[in-house]
Amino acid sequence: MSADRTENAPRPPLDGLRVLDLATLFAGPLAATMLGDFGAEVIKVEHPLRPDPSRGHGPAKDGVGLWWKVLGRNKRTITLDLSRPGGRDTLLRLAATADVVIENFRPGTLEKWGLGWPELSAANPRLVLARVTAFGQFGPYAHRPGFGTLAEAMSGFAALTGEPEAPPTLPPFGLADSIAALATSYAVLTALAARQHTGTGQVVDMAIIEPMLAVLGPQPTWYDQLGYVQERTGNRSANNAPRNTYRTLDGAWVAVSTSAQSVAERVMRLVGRPELTDEPWFATGVQRAAHADELDEAVGNWIAARTRDEVLAAFEKAEAAIAPVQDVRDVFEDPQYLALDTVTTVADPDLGPLRMQNVLFRLSATPGAIRWAGRGHGADTDAVLTELGLAPAEIGALREEGAL
Repeated sequence: MSADRTENAPRPPLDGLRVLDLATLFAGPLAATMLGDFGAEVIKVEHPLRPDPSRGHGPAKDGVGLWWKVLGRNKRTITLDLSRPGGRDTLLRLAATADVVIENFRPGTLEKWGLGWPELSAANPRLVLARVTAFGQFGPYAHRPGFGTLAEAMSGFAALTGEPEAPPTLPPFGLADSIAALATSYAVLTALAARQHTGTGQVVDMAIIEPMLAVLGPQPTWYDQLGYVQERTGNRSANNAPRNTYRTLDGAWVAVSTSAQSVAERVMRLVGRPELTDEPWFATGVQRAAHADELDEAVGNWIAARTRDEVLAAFEKAEAAIAPVQDVRDVFEDPQYLALDTVTTVADPDLGPLRMQNVLFRLSATPGAIRWAGRGHGADTDAVLTELGLAPAEIGALREEGAL
Protein backbone atom coordinates (compact mmCIF):
# COMPACT_ATOMS: atom_id res chain seq x y z
CA MET A 1 0.00 0.00 0.00
CA SER A 2 2.97 2.32 0.40
CA ALA A 3 4.56 1.64 -2.99
CA ASP A 4 4.26 3.93 -6.00
CA ARG A 5 1.47 3.05 -8.36
CA THR A 6 2.49 0.69 -11.18
CA GLU A 7 0.97 0.33 -14.62
CA ASN A 8 -1.03 -2.70 -13.53
CA ALA A 9 -2.28 -1.17 -10.28
CA PRO A 10 -5.97 -0.26 -10.11
CA ARG A 11 -6.89 3.36 -10.60
CA PRO A 12 -7.19 5.03 -7.18
CA PRO A 13 -10.75 6.05 -6.29
CA LEU A 14 -9.90 9.78 -6.17
CA ASP A 15 -7.62 9.75 -9.19
CA GLY A 16 -8.29 12.84 -11.32
CA LEU A 17 -9.32 14.96 -8.32
CA ARG A 18 -7.15 18.05 -7.82
CA VAL A 19 -6.98 19.62 -4.35
CA LEU A 20 -5.28 22.89 -3.44
CA ASP A 21 -4.21 22.79 0.21
CA LEU A 22 -3.81 26.37 1.47
CA ALA A 23 -4.27 25.43 5.13
CA THR A 24 -1.93 25.07 8.12
CA LEU A 25 -2.01 23.50 11.58
CA PHE A 26 -3.68 20.88 11.37
CA ALA A 27 -7.28 20.05 10.50
CA GLY A 28 -7.27 21.41 6.95
CA PRO A 29 -3.93 19.91 5.92
CA LEU A 30 -4.82 16.53 7.42
CA ALA A 31 -8.10 16.49 5.47
CA ALA A 32 -6.07 17.09 2.30
CA THR A 33 -3.71 14.28 3.29
CA MET A 34 -6.63 11.89 3.64
CA LEU A 35 -7.82 12.79 0.14
CA GLY A 36 -4.31 12.40 -1.23
CA ASP A 37 -3.97 8.95 0.31
CA PHE A 38 -6.69 7.71 -2.03
CA GLY A 39 -5.36 9.21 -5.21
CA ALA A 40 -6.24 12.89 -5.25
CA GLU A 41 -3.52 15.17 -6.61
CA VAL A 42 -2.88 17.49 -3.69
CA ILE A 43 -0.91 20.69 -4.27
CA LYS A 44 0.30 22.21 -1.01
CA VAL A 45 0.53 26.01 -1.29
CA GLU A 46 2.83 27.66 1.25
CA HIS A 47 4.08 31.19 1.75
CA PRO A 48 7.55 31.66 0.20
CA LEU A 49 9.07 32.91 3.47
CA ARG A 50 6.77 31.34 6.07
CA PRO A 51 6.33 27.61 5.43
CA ASP A 52 3.59 25.57 7.07
CA PRO A 53 4.50 25.63 10.80
CA SER A 54 4.02 21.86 10.97
CA ARG A 55 7.42 21.57 9.27
CA GLY A 56 8.93 22.72 12.56
CA HIS A 57 6.49 21.09 14.99
CA GLY A 58 7.76 18.35 17.26
CA PRO A 59 11.00 16.36 17.01
CA ALA A 60 13.25 16.57 13.96
CA LYS A 61 15.99 14.31 12.60
CA ASP A 62 19.00 15.87 10.88
CA GLY A 63 17.06 19.11 10.71
CA VAL A 64 14.09 17.47 8.98
CA GLY A 65 10.73 17.85 10.74
CA LEU A 66 9.13 14.44 11.17
CA TRP A 67 5.53 15.61 11.64
CA TRP A 68 5.65 17.20 8.20
CA LYS A 69 6.80 13.91 6.66
CA VAL A 70 3.43 12.45 7.69
CA LEU A 71 1.18 15.48 7.19
CA GLY A 72 2.79 16.38 3.87
CA ARG A 73 2.74 12.93 2.33
CA ASN A 74 1.30 12.55 -1.17
CA LYS A 75 1.41 16.34 -1.67
CA ARG A 76 3.24 18.37 -4.29
CA THR A 77 4.61 21.53 -2.72
CA ILE A 78 4.66 25.01 -4.22
CA THR A 79 5.12 28.51 -2.86
CA LEU A 80 2.81 31.47 -3.49
CA ASP A 81 2.35 34.75 -1.64
CA LEU A 82 -1.41 35.15 -2.02
CA SER A 83 -1.31 38.74 -0.81
CA ARG A 84 0.66 39.83 -3.89
CA PRO A 85 -1.06 40.42 -7.23
CA GLY A 86 1.01 37.78 -8.98
CA GLY A 87 0.29 35.25 -6.25
CA ARG A 88 -3.42 36.02 -6.35
CA ASP A 89 -3.62 35.70 -10.12
CA THR A 90 -1.65 32.46 -10.11
CA LEU A 91 -3.89 30.99 -7.41
CA LEU A 92 -6.96 31.83 -9.50
CA ARG A 93 -5.37 30.11 -12.51
CA LEU A 94 -4.71 27.05 -10.35
CA ALA A 95 -8.23 27.15 -8.94
CA ALA A 96 -9.59 27.04 -12.49
CA THR A 97 -7.94 23.61 -12.85
CA ALA A 98 -8.86 22.30 -9.39
CA ASP A 99 -11.82 20.55 -7.84
CA VAL A 100 -11.24 21.52 -4.21
CA VAL A 101 -9.59 24.33 -2.27
CA ILE A 102 -9.01 23.81 1.46
CA GLU A 103 -8.16 26.89 3.56
CA ASN A 104 -8.14 27.82 7.23
CA PHE A 105 -7.41 31.53 7.32
CA ARG A 106 -9.49 33.68 9.64
CA PRO A 107 -12.80 34.68 8.01
CA GLY A 108 -12.29 37.62 5.71
CA THR A 109 -8.63 36.93 4.91
CA LEU A 110 -9.19 35.44 1.47
CA GLU A 111 -11.67 38.22 0.74
CA LYS A 112 -9.05 40.82 1.68
CA TRP A 113 -6.77 39.32 -0.99
CA GLY A 114 -9.50 39.22 -3.63
CA LEU A 115 -9.74 35.45 -3.35
CA GLY A 116 -13.17 35.05 -1.74
CA TRP A 117 -15.90 32.75 -2.93
CA PRO A 118 -17.17 35.16 -5.62
CA GLU A 119 -13.74 35.29 -7.26
CA LEU A 120 -12.95 31.59 -6.85
CA SER A 121 -16.32 30.40 -8.12
CA ALA A 122 -16.11 32.81 -11.05
CA ALA A 123 -12.78 31.24 -11.98
CA ASN A 124 -14.27 27.75 -11.58
CA PRO A 125 -18.02 27.27 -11.01
CA ARG A 126 -17.44 23.58 -10.20
CA LEU A 127 -15.01 24.34 -7.37
CA VAL A 128 -15.62 23.18 -3.79
CA LEU A 129 -14.15 25.56 -1.20
CA ALA A 130 -13.64 24.01 2.24
CA ARG A 131 -13.20 26.67 4.91
CA VAL A 132 -11.88 25.20 8.17
CA THR A 133 -11.81 27.54 11.16
CA ALA A 134 -12.15 27.24 14.91
CA PHE A 135 -15.60 28.84 15.12
CA GLY A 136 -17.02 28.94 11.59
CA GLN A 137 -17.61 31.76 9.14
CA PHE A 138 -20.23 33.69 11.15
CA GLY A 139 -21.34 34.27 14.72
CA PRO A 140 -19.86 36.31 17.59
CA TYR A 141 -16.63 34.28 17.77
CA ALA A 142 -15.98 33.93 14.03
CA HIS A 143 -13.10 36.39 13.88
CA ARG A 144 -11.32 35.14 16.99
CA PRO A 145 -8.09 33.18 16.60
CA GLY A 146 -8.54 29.59 17.65
CA PHE A 147 -7.07 26.12 17.71
CA GLY A 148 -8.28 22.62 18.43
CA THR A 149 -7.53 23.03 22.12
CA LEU A 150 -10.33 25.57 22.37
CA ALA A 151 -12.74 23.11 20.76
CA GLU A 152 -11.71 20.42 23.24
CA ALA A 153 -12.51 22.85 26.04
CA MET A 154 -15.71 24.40 24.64
CA SER A 155 -17.34 21.20 23.42
CA GLY A 156 -17.52 19.55 26.82
CA PHE A 157 -14.72 17.06 26.13
CA ALA A 158 -12.32 18.45 28.73
CA ALA A 159 -15.10 18.72 31.32
CA LEU A 160 -15.76 15.00 30.91
CA THR A 161 -12.12 13.91 30.93
CA GLY A 162 -10.05 13.23 34.03
CA GLU A 163 -10.66 12.06 37.56
CA PRO A 164 -13.73 13.43 39.39
CA GLU A 165 -11.77 15.60 41.84
CA ALA A 166 -8.98 16.52 39.42
CA PRO A 167 -8.85 19.36 36.89
CA PRO A 168 -10.45 18.96 33.45
CA THR A 169 -7.99 17.23 31.12
CA LEU A 170 -6.94 18.18 27.60
CA PRO A 171 -5.55 15.54 25.22
CA PRO A 172 -1.78 15.63 24.60
CA PHE A 173 -2.27 15.64 20.82
CA GLY A 174 -4.50 17.32 18.24
CA LEU A 175 -7.70 15.41 18.89
CA ALA A 176 -10.18 18.10 17.82
CA ASP A 177 -8.13 18.90 14.72
CA SER A 178 -8.00 15.24 13.73
CA ILE A 179 -11.74 14.79 14.17
CA ALA A 180 -12.35 17.97 12.17
CA ALA A 181 -10.05 16.64 9.44
CA LEU A 182 -12.14 13.47 9.17
CA ALA A 183 -15.29 15.58 9.03
CA THR A 184 -13.79 17.91 6.42
CA SER A 185 -12.76 15.10 4.09
CA TYR A 186 -16.27 13.66 4.44
CA ALA A 187 -17.80 17.09 3.78
CA VAL A 188 -15.65 17.62 0.68
CA LEU A 189 -16.65 14.26 -0.76
CA THR A 190 -20.30 15.02 0.02
CA ALA A 191 -20.06 18.36 -1.80
CA LEU A 192 -18.40 16.62 -4.76
CA ALA A 193 -21.23 14.08 -4.83
CA ALA A 194 -23.73 16.96 -4.89
CA ARG A 195 -21.79 18.49 -7.78
CA GLN A 196 -22.57 15.41 -9.84
CA HIS A 197 -26.26 16.35 -9.56
CA THR A 198 -26.02 20.14 -9.79
CA GLY A 199 -22.93 20.69 -11.93
CA THR A 200 -21.70 23.40 -9.57
CA GLY A 201 -19.53 23.57 -6.48
CA GLN A 202 -20.26 25.10 -3.10
CA VAL A 203 -18.69 26.25 0.16
CA VAL A 204 -18.02 23.88 3.07
CA ASP A 205 -18.08 25.82 6.37
CA MET A 206 -16.31 23.59 8.91
CA ALA A 207 -16.13 24.89 12.48
CA ILE A 208 -13.72 22.76 14.51
CA ILE A 209 -15.91 23.19 17.62
CA GLU A 210 -18.75 21.23 15.94
CA PRO A 211 -17.33 17.80 15.00
CA MET A 212 -15.78 17.62 18.47
CA LEU A 213 -19.23 18.04 20.00
CA ALA A 214 -20.72 15.54 17.56
CA VAL A 215 -18.52 12.67 18.79
CA LEU A 216 -19.38 13.18 22.46
CA GLY A 217 -22.62 11.24 22.20
CA PRO A 218 -26.08 12.38 23.29
CA GLN A 219 -24.92 15.02 25.78
CA PRO A 220 -27.17 17.80 24.38
CA THR A 221 -30.21 15.51 24.20
CA TRP A 222 -29.69 14.27 27.75
CA TYR A 223 -29.50 17.85 28.98
CA ASP A 224 -32.47 18.97 26.87
CA GLN A 225 -34.77 16.19 27.98
CA LEU A 226 -33.57 15.46 31.51
CA GLY A 227 -31.39 18.36 32.60
CA TYR A 228 -28.68 15.71 32.99
CA VAL A 229 -25.04 16.84 32.88
CA GLN A 230 -22.52 14.02 32.75
CA GLU A 231 -19.65 14.47 35.19
CA ARG A 232 -16.06 13.30 35.12
CA THR A 233 -15.71 9.65 36.09
CA GLY A 234 -12.05 9.02 35.29
CA ASN A 235 -11.66 5.68 33.52
CA ARG A 236 -15.03 4.52 34.74
CA SER A 237 -18.24 4.76 32.75
CA ALA A 238 -21.64 5.97 33.88
CA ASN A 239 -23.20 3.34 31.61
CA ASN A 240 -21.47 0.08 32.54
CA ALA A 241 -19.07 -1.59 34.96
CA PRO A 242 -16.54 -2.99 35.39
CA ARG A 243 -14.85 -0.55 33.01
CA ASN A 244 -11.45 0.71 34.02
CA THR A 245 -7.70 0.29 33.73
CA TYR A 246 -6.08 -2.21 36.07
CA ARG A 247 -2.45 -2.86 37.01
CA THR A 248 -1.00 -6.32 36.61
CA LEU A 249 1.50 -8.17 38.79
CA ASP A 250 4.41 -7.19 36.53
CA GLY A 251 3.54 -3.48 36.57
CA ALA A 252 1.75 -3.29 33.21
CA TRP A 253 -1.75 -1.89 32.67
CA VAL A 254 -4.77 -3.38 30.94
CA ALA A 255 -8.15 -1.90 30.01
CA VAL A 256 -11.38 -3.82 30.51
CA SER A 257 -14.76 -3.01 29.00
CA THR A 258 -18.12 -4.66 29.68
CA SER A 259 -20.50 -2.74 27.46
CA ALA A 260 -22.38 -5.99 26.75
CA GLN A 261 -24.19 -7.76 29.59
CA SER A 262 -22.87 -11.16 28.52
CA VAL A 263 -19.28 -9.89 28.66
CA ALA A 264 -19.82 -8.48 32.15
CA GLU A 265 -21.05 -11.88 33.29
CA ARG A 266 -18.03 -13.64 31.74
CA VAL A 267 -15.64 -11.27 33.47
CA MET A 268 -17.12 -11.90 36.90
CA ARG A 269 -17.05 -15.64 36.39
CA LEU A 270 -13.44 -15.40 35.26
CA VAL A 271 -12.33 -13.44 38.33
CA GLY A 272 -14.04 -15.88 40.68
CA ARG A 273 -17.04 -13.76 41.66
CA PRO A 274 -19.95 -15.40 39.79
CA GLU A 275 -22.33 -14.69 42.68
CA LEU A 276 -22.30 -11.00 41.77
CA THR A 277 -24.09 -11.77 38.53
CA ASP A 278 -27.11 -12.90 40.56
CA GLU A 279 -27.48 -9.52 42.24
CA PRO A 280 -30.57 -7.60 41.01
CA TRP A 281 -28.41 -4.56 40.27
CA PHE A 282 -26.17 -6.54 37.93
CA ALA A 283 -28.91 -6.74 35.31
CA THR A 284 -28.16 -3.40 33.60
CA GLY A 285 -25.05 -1.40 32.82
CA VAL A 286 -26.24 1.70 34.64
CA GLN A 287 -26.98 -0.29 37.79
CA ARG A 288 -23.61 -2.01 37.58
CA ALA A 289 -21.95 1.40 37.27
CA ALA A 290 -23.53 2.38 40.60
CA HIS A 291 -21.62 -0.56 42.15
CA ALA A 292 -18.33 0.14 40.40
CA ASP A 293 -16.32 0.11 43.65
CA GLU A 294 -17.26 -3.49 44.39
CA LEU A 295 -16.78 -4.66 40.81
CA ASP A 296 -13.46 -2.83 40.40
CA GLU A 297 -12.17 -4.37 43.60
CA ALA A 298 -13.03 -7.87 42.39
CA VAL A 299 -11.52 -7.40 38.95
CA GLY A 300 -8.56 -5.36 40.15
CA ASN A 301 -7.51 -7.87 42.81
CA TRP A 302 -7.66 -10.76 40.36
CA ILE A 303 -5.63 -8.91 37.74
CA ALA A 304 -3.09 -7.64 40.30
CA ALA A 305 -2.18 -11.22 41.16
CA ARG A 306 -1.23 -12.14 37.58
CA THR A 307 1.16 -10.96 34.90
CA ARG A 308 -0.07 -9.06 31.87
CA ASP A 309 0.38 -12.05 29.57
CA GLU A 310 -1.50 -14.31 31.98
CA VAL A 311 -4.36 -11.81 32.25
CA LEU A 312 -4.65 -11.30 28.49
CA ALA A 313 -4.61 -15.04 27.81
CA ALA A 314 -7.27 -15.74 30.43
CA PHE A 315 -9.57 -12.98 29.16
CA GLU A 316 -9.17 -14.16 25.58
CA LYS A 317 -10.02 -17.73 26.56
CA ALA A 318 -13.09 -16.45 28.44
CA GLU A 319 -14.14 -14.30 25.44
CA ALA A 320 -14.07 -11.19 27.60
CA ALA A 321 -13.04 -7.79 26.25
CA ILE A 322 -9.58 -6.60 27.26
CA ALA A 323 -6.62 -4.76 25.74
CA PRO A 324 -3.16 -3.87 26.98
CA VAL A 325 -2.51 -0.18 27.59
CA GLN A 326 0.18 0.36 24.97
CA ASP A 327 2.57 3.14 24.08
CA VAL A 328 4.04 3.61 20.61
CA ARG A 329 6.78 1.07 21.32
CA ASP A 330 4.15 -1.59 21.92
CA VAL A 331 2.21 -0.53 18.83
CA PHE A 332 5.27 -1.27 16.70
CA GLU A 333 5.34 -4.85 18.02
CA ASP A 334 1.61 -5.58 18.33
CA PRO A 335 0.74 -8.60 16.14
CA GLN A 336 -2.63 -7.19 15.09
CA TYR A 337 -1.15 -3.90 13.94
CA LEU A 338 1.61 -5.84 12.19
CA ALA A 339 -0.94 -7.99 10.37
CA LEU A 340 -2.85 -4.90 9.24
CA ASP A 341 0.33 -3.01 8.29
CA THR A 342 -1.09 -0.11 10.27
CA VAL A 343 2.36 1.39 10.70
CA THR A 344 3.98 1.02 7.29
CA THR A 345 7.37 1.84 5.80
CA VAL A 346 7.80 4.62 3.25
CA ALA A 347 10.96 5.26 1.25
CA ASP A 348 12.11 8.85 1.74
CA PRO A 349 15.02 10.59 -0.04
CA ASP A 350 15.86 12.65 3.05
CA LEU A 351 15.69 10.03 5.80
CA GLY A 352 15.64 6.66 4.07
CA PRO A 353 13.06 4.08 5.26
CA LEU A 354 10.48 5.96 7.31
CA ARG A 355 7.73 4.47 9.48
CA MET A 356 4.33 6.18 9.70
CA GLN A 357 0.63 5.41 9.99
CA ASN A 358 -0.79 3.80 6.87
CA VAL A 359 -3.86 5.02 5.01
CA LEU A 360 -6.99 5.20 7.10
CA PHE A 361 -8.89 2.18 5.77
CA ARG A 362 -8.61 -0.69 3.32
CA LEU A 363 -10.57 -0.91 0.06
CA SER A 364 -10.60 -4.34 -1.55
CA ALA A 365 -10.52 -3.18 -5.18
CA THR A 366 -8.98 0.32 -5.15
CA PRO A 367 -6.72 0.65 -2.12
CA GLY A 368 -5.07 3.87 -1.07
CA ALA A 369 -1.31 4.35 -1.04
CA ILE A 370 1.45 6.48 0.42
CA ARG A 371 3.35 7.44 -2.70
CA TRP A 372 5.88 9.69 -0.96
CA ALA A 373 6.47 11.39 2.37
CA GLY A 374 6.33 15.15 2.88
CA ARG A 375 8.47 17.00 0.34
CA GLY A 376 10.66 20.04 0.68
CA HIS A 377 9.30 23.58 0.84
CA GLY A 378 8.37 24.64 -2.69
CA ALA A 379 9.90 21.54 -4.26
CA ASP A 380 7.34 21.37 -7.09
CA THR A 381 6.77 25.07 -7.74
CA ASP A 382 8.37 25.23 -11.16
CA ALA A 383 6.91 21.92 -12.31
CA VAL A 384 3.34 22.78 -11.27
CA LEU A 385 3.43 26.27 -12.76
CA THR A 386 4.96 24.97 -15.99
CA GLU A 387 2.13 22.42 -16.24
CA LEU A 388 -0.25 25.32 -15.68
CA GLY A 389 1.12 26.94 -18.81
CA LEU A 390 3.42 29.58 -17.36
CA ALA A 391 6.56 30.25 -19.38
CA PRO A 392 9.95 30.42 -17.67
CA ALA A 393 9.90 34.19 -18.05
CA GLU A 394 6.54 34.41 -16.24
CA ILE A 395 7.81 32.22 -13.42
CA GLY A 396 10.89 34.40 -13.19
CA ALA A 397 8.77 37.53 -13.04
CA LEU A 398 6.75 36.08 -10.18
CA ARG A 399 9.95 35.39 -8.31
CA GLU A 400 11.12 38.94 -8.91
CA GLU A 401 7.81 40.19 -7.49
CA GLY A 402 8.24 38.02 -4.40
CA ALA A 403 5.10 36.06 -5.23
CA LEU A 404 7.00 32.72 -5.28
